[in-house]
Amino acid sequence: MSTNAATDPMIGRMIDQRYRVRSRIARGGMATVYLATDVRLERRVAIKIMHGHLADDQAFRERFIQEARSAARLSHPNLVGVYDQGAEDDTAYIVMEYIPGITLRDLLQEHHALTPEQATDILRAVLAGLASAHRAGIVHRDLKPENVLLADDGRIKLGDFGLARAASQNTATGAALLGTIAYLSPELVTRGAADSRSDVYAVGIMLYEMLTGEQPYKGEQPMQIAYQHANDTVPAPSVVTPGVPSELDDLVTWATSRDPDDRPRDAREMLEHINGNQQRATGQYRTAVLRPENATAILPAGAPNPDRARDATDATTVLEPRRTGGAPTTDRGRNQPGPRRTGQAPGALSPASQRLADKAAKRRKRGWIALVVLLVVVLAAAGVGWWFGPGPGGNVRIPQVAGKSVSQARQMLEAEGLRAADRTGARFDTVIAKGRVSATAPAAARVVQKGTAIQILVSNGPKMIALPAIVGQSVSTAQAALDDDFDLQDPQYQFSADVPKDTVIAATGRGTGGTTIDLSSVPEYGERGPVTLTVSLGAVPDVAGKTVAQAQAALEAVGLTLGTQDSRYSDDVPTGAVLSSSAHDDPAVKGTAVDVVVSKGPTPITLPKVEGASINQASSTLEALGLKVSYPDCTNVLCSFYDWKANLPVKATDPAPGTTVYKGDTITLSYPQ
Repeated sequence: MSTNAATDPMIGRMIDQRYRVRSRIARGGMATVYLATDVRLERRVAIKIMHGHLADDQAFRERFIQEARSAARLSHPNLVGVYDQGAEDDTAYIVMEYIPGITLRDLLQEHHALTPEQATDILRAVLAGLASAHRAGIVHRDLKPENVLLADDGRIKLGDFGLARAASQNTATGAALLGTIAYLSPELVTRGAADSRSDVYAVGIMLYEMLTGEQPYKGEQPMQIAYQHANDTVPAPSVVTPGVPSELDDLVTWATSRDPDDRPRDAREMLEHINGNQQRATGQYRTAVLRPENATAILPAGAPNPDRARDATDATTVLEPRRTGGAPTTDRGRNQPGPRRTGQAPGALSPASQRLADKAAKRRKRGWIALVVLLVVVLAAAGVGWWFGPGPGGNVRIPQVAGKSVSQARQMLEAEGLRAADRTGARFDTVIAKGRVSATAPAAARVVQKGTAIQILVSNGPKMIALPAIVGQSVSTAQAALDDDFDLQDPQYQFSADVPKDTVIAATGRGTGGTTIDLSSVPEYGERGPVTLTVSLGAVPDVAGKTVAQAQAALEAVGLTLGTQDSRYSDDVPTGAVLSSSAHDDPAVKGTAVDVVVSKGPTPITLPKVEGASINQASSTLEALGLKVSYPDCTNVLCSFYDWKANLPVKATDPAPGTTVYKGDTITLSYPQ
């Protein structure tokens, strides 16, 4: 985790003030999947975050959102659940059920090939989840072992609907086919069209790989594999792995037929075929309701005598009663005697007809009884349906009341036919303000019976946690001490001449109403509260004595910029070198401009006129200006008898008066001797 944290800026980030990113699970072509904590519901989730370089691509962004919508429409024990979807800044994300375990790809890499029983168990779970998607009109389009998750507790789930789309919009667009090439169906390769049968083809390839430990087609280039999918027939797994049952050979052949019409219509048909085979193999057959072989027939008058011997399987024959007086009946113009028995009274039914009449009466009686029973059952069912539907015994979903006042929450619960418990509970909550409703027990969105007592949990605000030493610590030490309990924001950096580089200068948090809190002045702070560290960048570089170009490079190396450039004379700093510098802002931060004063060299002096003044007076005037004075010794013999420097006047100077000179220049005086 430490390696990820050092290289992945998402590690430790709080998304939507709810999802704390903990570590990286996997990385794909469109997004990276992280393990995160839902701090509101206190559960682990998997959060899929689209790559930043794809954020500006509208097509990718829409496809990413489509994944969330497609998966959210599905609910099945063998499909990974989707909890949430959103965007923060330029980051699009999907929050999903976290499944700790391995993928089918990991299992194949470890065991190479699976037993027929293992392969069938996994296949049945994949097909069950996929059948749910097909019923909803969703085509997965990217089935492969990497997307089959094997949980530590034995659950098998199908995930990653990143390429899924509605079955009515099943044509791939663009130059490239989507999906993994090793599992693409022939129609996807040749026409770019996909439907539920394309998913069945990919399932067949996965079954082949589970049974043999290898894919049916191999090649150095993807196009070679695609060509084989379009033109070759997938061999039976038993060719590679002897001992594979013929039923599984046939299943692979059926699912991977090149013609989509020769495959199962969808995952449900393939699953039903597998279940049927298993029932036949174990002697368990389905109950079939057959049409009766013989039906009741009503024959016209004059039919053959019913008193003849019959098989028990003959149809029941209903005859008309004998006419009174023994009058013959006519059939097709011929006279035939009516059916009768010797000694039978006129107008009486034959024994067979009597038995039939008795049976009919019994049937009518049973029919009335059945009708009454049916009416009672219907009325009872209607009553039960009303009781458990709109009536007081019905079920209702607990409304979301987080963030509401207690009175508002009570009203919302009662409006749904629920009852607010007399006593409220309390819990710490890092998101909901103190005094507002944090959650309910049972939780929101749970389905319960009407009239159920729901306890309202009121937020106590965040749990207060003692603060460790922060100011004066290195930034890495401070972050390690704060990371588990607080929400670290991006550090702020500033230059400081008094605090060493990478040392914490200050730490601030957020109080009620958004006020800023100096965390060095309080002993404790709310759990998961935001913490911003101010870190020293060291002192602003001293650029005095450097050239302007050198000063600019030194400032930009630490994130500062060169500001205005003033200049002044300096007798000590060479021309073009920086005399001094000062930052615009105090304290200076990255991007702050630094102004510099550049030396113009020594201060110029206009040589004054000193002719007529004594040598001593002229020397004093010129030396006071920083100039040096030179004059020849007096060679006149009289000069030894008096102070000639104080009396002899200056006749001229070299250079002449009015000339521009600089401190340290030598001025030569001449005088009469």
